Parts: sequence; structure tokens; C-alpha cells
Amino acid sequence: MVANLADLVRAAAESRPRHPAVVTEERMTTWSEVDWQVRAVASGLISRGFDKGTRIGLMLHNGLEFVTTYFGILRAGMVAVPLNTGYTANELTRMIDGVGVRLVVADPDVAGVVGQVEGLEVLVPGSEAWRRFTVGSSPLPTDPTDPESLAVLLFTSGTSSRPKAAMLTHRALIANVEQLSQLQNPPAMTAEDVVLSVLPLSHIYALNATLALVARHGATIVLTSRFDPALALDSIHRHKVTNVAGAPPMYVAWSGQDGLAAALQGVRLLVSGAAPLPRNVMEQFETLTGKPIWEGYGMTECSPVITASLVSGQPKAGFVGQPLPGIDLELRDEAGDVVEDGDPGEIFVRGANLFSGYWPDGADGPDDEGWFGTGDVAYADDEGDLRLVDRRRELVIVSGFNVYPREVEDVLLQMDGVLEVAVMGVSHPYTGEAVKAFVVAVPDVTSESILDFARARLARFKCPTIVEVVADLPHSVTGKVSKARLREDFGGSAS
Repeated sequence: MVANLADLVRAAAESRPRHPAVVTEERMTTWSEVDWQVRAVASGLISRGFDKGTRIGLMLHNGLEFVTTYFGILRAGMVAVPLNTGYTANELTRMIDGVGVRLVVADPDVAGVVGQVEGLEVLVPGSEAWRRFTVGSSPLPTDPTDPESLAVLLFTSGTSSRPKAAMLTHRALIANVEQLSQLQNPPAMTAEDVVLSVLPLSHIYALNATLALVARHGATIVLTSRFDPALALDSIHRHKVTNVAGAPPMYVAWSGQDGLAAALQGVRLLVSGAAPLPRNVMEQFETLTGKPIWEGYGMTECSPVITASLVSGQPKAGFVGQPLPGIDLELRDEAGDVVEDGDPGEIFVRGANLFSGYWPDGADGPDDEGWFGTGDVAYADDEGDLRLVDRRRELVIVSGFNVYPREVEDVLLQMDGVLEVAVMGVSHPYTGEAVKAFVVAVPDVTSESILDFARARLARFKCPTIVEVVADLPHSVTGKVSKARLREDFGGSAS
């Protein structure tokens, strides 16, 4: 097993030098060419006088420059800090100051935002400064990388609502790639696969479970900077894509496209992650295409994949599969005891893919026995497949009874005309909390009709007290509903 994640690129270049590595709308780049550019970036960073462990930011759209800069940072023994290209200057200031980033490599359209952060150097790929930077001749490190050395800092809400930087080592990232590589029923990746990646590479799903996995197998990744349903299907056809690394909103959008089944005819694997896949979406998509969607579950702190339906080889609507090889998983109650079969409990995991805690001191990482509480609640069916119930921190307590928003959302999504739902708890003068639902629906669906539908299918304490029909819901870059933004915009109390 390699010690430095960037060694995956060198190995791919040695074994498949002329094989397509990265495909964008502008060009195709082979593994040999990618390796050469990775070496140039690493040399440039060392020529600047940056020491090992220096934090280098990436604020780049999906493209070749992200790939070569990311692996170049790692090859130089430094720490990559991927940043969402939608961040504002205020957000960047808080994050960058917190982890001590020295330099940010940024695309031209976002370089101005980065430039507003005081005292920060910005480097734009393709600029004259970049050309001088990548002709540096400093020798690369020859001493072996310590697998426990820090490779990536990624901002996440973790098990709280405040963004924190998760510390991911080379060991953790490589371990998850190897765990995924063991899945063979069907294979998660082969050397001949061509993988469409639409999610931003600043997200751990695209960064490690897609890009690094592609490098591990010397396969090909097709990158797009934004998702357009029709253009993505055309890209699948033109580039003979075999794997799609997707998220639920992609499959929802594709379900309304003409010629969907024909466009996906050559695709062998459709994967969904980063957000829960509604049962009705999975069932409708398979009806339209004849192809299942293989769902997985993970989080940044686990590099990221924890479970996948690929483990059992049986996609199951509403379930996220079983733990990857090498990952231990327990469902525990509030007292920390393992729950009875069939009961819901918080997911605790242990494995080499776990992070080392949050920056800077490793706080809130795995315990002394290696276990980490994810904050997610699930139960296992008779076959051992997990069904997510909700986030523990989003639990709503109504008159002492636990209500999991995900359960209420799943019920409301069964109603004809309901397109999207987000449920949360709001303060209530008598019950402590009450259930409030935000619903996107077709025009003839009313709040009262939604309440009637819920009352017929949910216990009284689980039924929404308030239903607010809205035009749309706020989303993160992966398509997950942002309940923090929703609470800011619409939250409050029930009266």
C-alpha cells in the first residue's frame, strides 16, 4: 500500500502512461501528463520555500488544474485545504485564519474574492505567475511519507452545526480507497472505467471516493464544473461513461429527460451519495431506465464512505447498505449500549479510514478504542442493511416523545404533488417542541391537505403542527437541504 496519496498518480503513470486520466470539455490528459504536472506543482511549492505541513488552499472549479494542484500539494508533503468556490470573503477569512493557510490557488472568477482576505497570497492557474511557479526546479522529497501525517483539511459541520476542519491523514484517505476497491459485486471501480464526476472536487465524496479511487485504478475521470441534465447525458454518450458518481438531485433532474434510458445504456454503475436518496426517486428511476441506483452513506470524518449497497450486491430502496470491509459498525442507545436487533441507534464506526479529530489539536476524534459517533441514527433490517432515520442533533422532542424528521419527510413525500420536504423542530409553549414542515408542491396542494395526509399516516405527536408551502428550499452544493439556512430564513416558534 502506498504511503502518500499522490503516489497513486505516479503508479498510474508508470503502469498506464498513455491512458486517458482526466477529460474536460477542453482537453484530454493522460496519466503521464498528469504526473508531470503534479511534479511541477510540487516543485513550485518547494521553490517558494514552503515547509512540509504548510496549508495550501484550493478554490478551483472541477478541472485539470484542481487535480494536478491537489496531488502536487500532497506530493510536496504539504496539506491541501479544498475550498468551495461559492464561499464569500467573510467565510474564507474565518476558515483560512483558523487553519493558517499561506497560499490559495484560485480560478480567475473567484480570485478577487480570495484577494479580499488580508495577508493571503493568491495564485491563478494559467497566469504568468503560475507559469513561473510551475517551472521551479527544486527537488522533490525523497524521504518516505509518514502515513499518519496530515494530508487534507476539510471543513464540515461534524456532529455540531459550526464548521470545523476535519484532519484527514494519508492513512485515512488511502484506507477508504482500498476499502472501496475490495467491493466486487459489482466492482466499485475497474481500470477500464470512465467515471462522470459532477459534484465539486472540494467535497470529500468527489475528492476521495471518486478522484482518488480513479487514480488508484488508473481509470478515467470526466469532469464538469456544473450539472446540466441534458448536457450531462450528452457527455455520458460522447465519452462512453461507464460509472456515474452522483447525488439525489441529479437523478431527480434526469428522471424528466427524454431519451434517458438510451443515454445510460452503456453505464454499468450509477451511485448516489452525499445526501439521502428518496425511495420514490430510486424506484421511479429504475422503472424508467432498467438500472438500479447503488446508494452509500458516509461523512467527511470517515474519508468518506462507511456503508454501501455494493457490499451486499443488492440495491434496496430506502437503505444505504452494509459497512465496507475493514469498518466496524455498532448502533448504540443514549446510554452507549448496543441496541436490540431492529431498534434504532446512533451509528458508531471504527476503522483505518477515520480522521484524526478536528484542527488543530485532534479534538472530538475517535475515542481510545478507535470508535467515533457519527451523530446519525439508523436501524438495521434482518439482512443487515442500514436505513438512516435521522441526525441525532435534529431530533425533535414533542411532549417527551422522540420524533425523527426523516421519518416525517418520508411520509409526506408519498403524497401526490409533493415535490420536496424539510422537517424541523420549533419551540412550542406547551409541548416543548413541535414539528414544522416546509413543503415544495404543485399549485393545487395546500397546507391543510398535507396535514390531512399526515394525520392519516403518523402518530399524533409526529404530525406537523405547521405546514408551510414554499417555492423552493435552500440546498448545499451536494443537493442536501440546508436546514441551518432554512431555520435562519423561516424558523421560529409554534403558537
